[in-house]
Amino acid sequence: MQTEKHTITMLVENEPGVTARVSGLFASRGYNIETICGAPTANPDMSRITITTNTNPDQMEQIMKQVRRLINVIKVRDMTGDEAVRREMALICVNAQESHRSEIQRIADSFRARIVDTGLTHYIIEVTGQMEKIEALLRLLAPMGIKKVARSGILALYREPG
Repeated sequence: MQTEKHTITMLVENEPGVTARVSGLFASRGYNIETICGAPTANPDMSRITITTNTNPDQMEQIMKQVRRLINVIKVRDMTGDEAVRREMALICVNAQESHRSEIQRIADSFRARIVDTGLTHYIIEVTGQMEKIEALLRLLAPMGIKKVARSGILALYREPG
């Protein structure tokens, strides 16, 4: 059966061990977590955990059922479709020799990325967008020499009506 990338978001009680229980459920059933991101919401008693996983439709159905059964899980949604806004943030440390600095700036500008730190031999670039946008930026910066990359994982919210 064909697998595809799914984005799952869940509202959970903001208590110690909840993220460990969710990730443990995935591990114990052999489901891989590609990215996981969690943080408190506007309500400090709740957190939102967003997970991306590559799975087939039958496994996805099982994941959703099993996550819903977990204590401390308030709401679970599959955010895979077009009705959700999905974004990721990345910090990219790239070699920035004098001869490449203007080219790096031009590339960053074309992706609406910002240079947030400069050194004698490096830039740190911040970019936010869909995963494909970040991958494209990384491909263009690769010839300059990428030193380090830190990525947030996917965050997702459903679009509001109207």
